[in-house]
Amino acid sequence: MLPTNRTTTHPGQILLLEYLEPLGVSQAEFARHLGVSIQRINELIRGKRGVTPETAWLLSASLGTTPEFWMNLQISYELTSVDPPKGIKRLVA
Repeated sequence: MLPTNRTTTHPGQILLLEYLEPLGVSQAEFARHLGVSIQRINELIRGKRGVTPETAWLLSASLGTTPEFWMNLQISYELTSVDPPKGIKRLVA
């Protein structure tokens, strides 16, 4: 269930706080490890970029998680970042 009173944590913050910092790995080191640009990792961590399926596969392979974990974090973030549409009635047959 999604929280209704706040935006969920961006996956980039999870990456930084739960993985990179505890491992003592810098953004630059991690980018080199994945074979991607430092800018890509930095934008993800700053919340300026989302997790794509490709990124989810890279993160999961490198960190021992699943791609679904990263995609679910992204989806939760996106769903709580916008207000649900108002005034839409349920379509009933």
